[in-house]
Amino acid sequence: MGLGGISMWQLLIVLLIVVLIFGTKRLKTIGGDLGGALKSFRKAMDSDDKDEDDGGSPRRIEDSQPDAEFEEQKDKTESS
Repeated sequence: MGLGGISMWQLLIVLLIVVLIFGTKRLKTIGGDLGGALKSFRKAMDSDDKDEDDGGSPRRIEDSQPDAEFEEQKDKTESS
């Protein structure tokens, strides 16, 4: 018996059906996309952990400097 009552033959049959439906090229693409997503997720989680360990807080929108374009629009509306 295999995993949770599923035998090795049943897993191979399911794998064969998936390959027949999607094709190997599409499965490779899906695998690469999934791997890239997991890599970026781990990177984001590690950077958040480092921010918390350093005692720093995440940057809030209010703390950031406004864009120059926004400042020009703001000046135009205030002068009107």
